[in-house]
Amino acid sequence: MIYQYVVTLKNQQTRYLDILGLLLSLLSVLFFFREMSSSNNLGLVYLLGSVVILIILARNYYLSNYRNKKVYYSRAMLLAALVWAKMPYFQWLFFVFIALALLEYQAKYAIEIGFSDKEIVLNTLFKKRFNWSQFTNIVLKDGIITLDFKNNKVWQREIEDDEDDDADEDEFNAYCRERLGLVTNNNSTSFNLENSK
Repeated sequence: MIYQYVVTLKNQQTRYLDILGLLLSLLSVLFFFREMSSSNNLGLVYLLGSVVILIILARNYYLSNYRNKKVYYSRAMLLAALVWAKMPYFQWLFFVFIALALLEYQAKYAIEIGFSDKEIVLNTLFKKRFNWSQFTNIVLKDGIITLDFKNNKVWQREIEDDEDDDADEDEFNAYCRERLGLVTNNNSTSFNLENSK
């Protein structure tokens, strides 16, 4: 399928997922240090795991705050999962940390909306397809896309700031008006043909 326009939405969950990854990693390090200090042996696994997790967290902090790059906590959570498997208690957290680490990439994936002449496709985990006839209006203005459904449902989301200027918004809005106008004209033509019979 060839899309005339693809609009990338801002993933509003990224910040919350980063906070969750950071907190889970730090809590794990605290439990590892606690176990290391309370046990008779040094616990090389706990020490090594904690140090490497802290290095990953420091690297993520640097990349996020000084380089404005997207960071992932899956490496820290995978390592924490391995150390949790060696802990004398809460070993079931191994599975929780593995699942969270594997789902992080999918959860942070930017959602895209593809606009073709035939349909509109929302690219999520399970693709959602819409016909142009399901909408009364579609507008992109000031970094916000608005999809106005015929069933009075309105859907608004902020889009990514990728070199979008007013000319692109105007072109996109003109394209959507044209597609919606064609659908309206086709519907009214078929309605008039039915009434004339």
